[in-house]
Amino acid sequence: QVQLVESGGGLVQPGGSLRLSCAASGTIFSITAMGWYRQAPGKQRELVATITSGKIINYADSVKGRFTISRDNAKNTVYLQMNSLNVEDTAVYYCNAQILSGNGSGPLRLYAGWGQGTQVTVSS
Repeated sequence: QVQLVESGGGLVQPGGSLRLSCAASGTIFSITAMGWYRQAPGKQRELVATITSGKIINYADSVKGRFTISRDNAKNTVYLQMNSLNVEDTAVYYCNAQILSGNGSGPLRLYAGWGQGTQVTVSS
């Protein structure tokens, strides 16, 4: 099976920075897209940033210029560098991925899922 594990969340002051990581593991043939989403208390989950296998990147308007998404294909890992954090960024951040699973010598299987989430709290 394919697994997604997030890390890097924590408590920071306004204006601070955090770097989130999401590592995919398992039998992976190709990762077509990975992204970060967040959910604040009482609100729906929303897109933060996504990156495709061709490194096409989309950001939510609220994080443009402050957050940077990147990926390391060799490590099957996506990162989210978060700078100039403010209280509105407080949320649980989730990793999402679309993955083709297999070793290339047989049929491939489509995987799509979420990580367990990592808490980001911005407070003075």
